Amino acid sequence: MQRSIGLLGLTFVAISGILGSGWLFAPLLAAQAAGPSALLAWVIGGFAMLLLAATFAEITAILPVAGGIGRVPHFSHGSVVSMAMGWTAWIGYNTTATIEVEAVLSYSKSLAPWLYGTSGHLSAAGLGVACLLLAVFTVFNAFGVKFFARINTTLTWVKILVPGLLAAVILTSEFRFTNFSDYGGFAPEGLKGILSAISTGGVIFALIGFRHVIDLAGEARNPKVNVPLALIISLVVCLMIYGSLQLAFLGALDDNQLQGGWPALSFPGELGPMAAIATSVGALWIVSILDTSARISSFASGLVSVGSNARLGLAMAQNGLFPKFMEFLSARGVPLFALIVNFVVAALFFVLLPFKEVIALNTSSIVMSFVVGPVAVLAFRRLLPDTPRAFVLPAAPLTGCLAFIVATLIIYWSGWDTMLHLGICLAAGFALMLYRNWQGGFDSLDWREATWLVPYLAGIVLFSWLGSFGGGSGIIPVGPDILVISLFATGVYLFAVRLCLTKDKFDRYMAEEKLDEEMEYGPT
Repeated sequence: MQRSIGLLGLTFVAISGILGSGWLFAPLLAAQAAGPSALLAWVIGGFAMLLLAATFAEITAILPVAGGIGRVPHFSHGSVVSMAMGWTAWIGYNTTATIEVEAVLSYSKSLAPWLYGTSGHLSAAGLGVACLLLAVFTVFNAFGVKFFARINTTLTWVKILVPGLLAAVILTSEFRFTNFSDYGGFAPEGLKGILSAISTGGVIFALIGFRHVIDLAGEARNPKVNVPLALIISLVVCLMIYGSLQLAFLGALDDNQLQGGWPALSFPGELGPMAAIATSVGALWIVSILDTSARISSFASGLVSVGSNARLGLAMAQNGLFPKFMEFLSARGVPLFALIVNFVVAALFFVLLPFKEVIALNTSSIVMSFVVGPVAVLAFRRLLPDTPRAFVLPAAPLTGCLAFIVATLIIYWSGWDTMLHLGICLAAGFALMLYRNWQGGFDSLDWREATWLVPYLAGIVLFSWLGSFGGGSGIIPVGPDILVISLFATGVYLFAVRLCLTKDKFDRYMAEEKLDEEMEYGPT
């Protein structure tokens, strides 16, 4: 591998992941769930992602490894936790590639109506084009991280400028202050609406794209400084863009569009909600570039997710869950076989799962893999107490606990229906782990360090069924459920921190990692 991505390239990797297909539709989805209080959803969601990013900023500053989401837990809590967290992230990453390809084709429907059948699903020809796009992402990434970063940086400039320009045009053309007080008030759906907007209204789906920096940390120049900076800068920039788009969208709606209330808000036809709003305020000149920009945004996000997932596949092979051949690096330092395997899996998602199921699996599986960050940051404080840190998480015990609570709440807010998908995903990963370790025996697995996963996963499933989100039974009302989940998450967090690796085992794993790095980067 080559450490060739600088601060700008790394920051733009994260921005490209965050400003994907979501920016044209997230304002509508959040408004349907929460009305004007969708603005609060972006603030809360942004704070949540900044908390999680901050925990990983300290970790990647001292341990910048490829496929960090799946690899970091291996050094804090051993093989079982790293396999579980890496597996859920890997599934989520593959669904991201599928979602972004679907978005590119959806925005191209007016140019090529044959991409979709009468049922609204991809036609046979559309499936062929979808697989071809996935292949293009794979080939571009196979040329090496430097080539990939240059393409992405160019595309990301468009992704920053167009949404920013669109928000400015709408805000200066039409703004109705009464939209924030009429039609049910500022928070027509109450607290539940705000929380639903965060989890299922597109907020977390959009903002969680910062994760790609963590997985590409192993190929960053001066990672101890550039990785933390890229994480924070990308989130702040994208929060400003999303907040501006949401504010512009809410203020530009007219009486006819809101006569059925916020949940009934819709924009029939091929124009997306932001393009429809731009049309209604007379900014026709910008509508003409939105379709092209939307395709570029989704294309770049798909490109980034495929590259990031290849590093995660490499990490999972190093962890022992995936076959060893996925560790192979090409002459350009690219995990080529991991790219190919991911291409096949992402293509299968088009055939095996309805698109709604793919979206439902995406956010919950990726957020699940992030819960280990707040736990690992304290584990490394114990295991590497004297290692200099370019970024230090303030009040780490308290901040880490708060980040763990936030991640747990986001998973809970995704709802009972989504938990069913996530449960199936985790069961499949556990079965694969048992199969992969059947011949070698299970004694080498780090079971003790993974004990906290049992009450955590069981509790999340139980509370999702008892809760009021996404098909839950509603036994625990909205409001008190936050307190219950927070207490539950705090208990598990304290338990998990105590179960970090012993120093001897940690030193052994780090020695193995040093040998892997010498093979990947050459001797230092």
